[in-house]
Amino acid sequence: MPIQLVVFDIAGTTVADHGNINQTFRDAFQAAGLNVQPDDVDKVMGYKKIEAIEIILRQYKQPLLPGHSIESIHTDFTNRMVHYYETTPSLQPLPFAEQIFSWLNNLGIQVALDTGFTRPITDAILNRLHWNHHPDIACVVCSDEVPEGRPAPYMIQSIMEKTRVQDAKNIAKVGDTKVDVLEGRNAECGIVIATTTGTYTELQLRTYAPDYIIHSLNELKGIIQPQW
Repeated sequence: MPIQLVVFDIAGTTVADHGNINQTFRDAFQAAGLNVQPDDVDKVMGYKKIEAIEIILRQYKQPLLPGHSIESIHTDFTNRMVHYYETTPSLQPLPFAEQIFSWLNNLGIQVALDTGFTRPITDAILNRLHWNHHPDIACVVCSDEVPEGRPAPYMIQSIMEKTRVQDAKNIAKVGDTKVDVLEGRNAECGIVIATTTGTYTELQLRTYAPDYIIHSLNELKGIIQPQW
């Protein structure tokens, strides 16, 4: 079936991530008295962030400092990430991101973004990149705006409502993590594409059997076909 909509993840897929999300996660845990290893944070990338925190706490099974909780770690993480994205000079789109958005729109294919971030973090990114009213981005849905984050399909289903795409088979999902791939599968997207521009290597991504693995967003031109 022809693709009518491409749903992209944000950090690591369309926006450069230099390891700052991982570091900020660990800083928030450290402030609560828990030393978390980088690899353990990488494993929960792409998840709704409060769910990622819950997963790590279940794994480590260690008490937090008095006065700290899942909610306080999440609040600390959110505040740190908002500050980072509002101030860092290194925030930038990944190569070809904006060109691909334009190319898709010229083909009559809509572009949407979804993310494991909450709306405050997402807005900090969108505002800095001037993507909050980007002519080529139809809509953006965040994990705190749906009942459950990835790998559940709710963000994609919300995007379908906003863009009036009736059949998920007409959607391509693009992301850099395990749960991006699983989200695409659970939503029954027509094409699920993983990218090595973020957290996972090609070998790691192959474990989850995406339809395609790309190393640059420009490779989408060889995969996505126009509607006509």
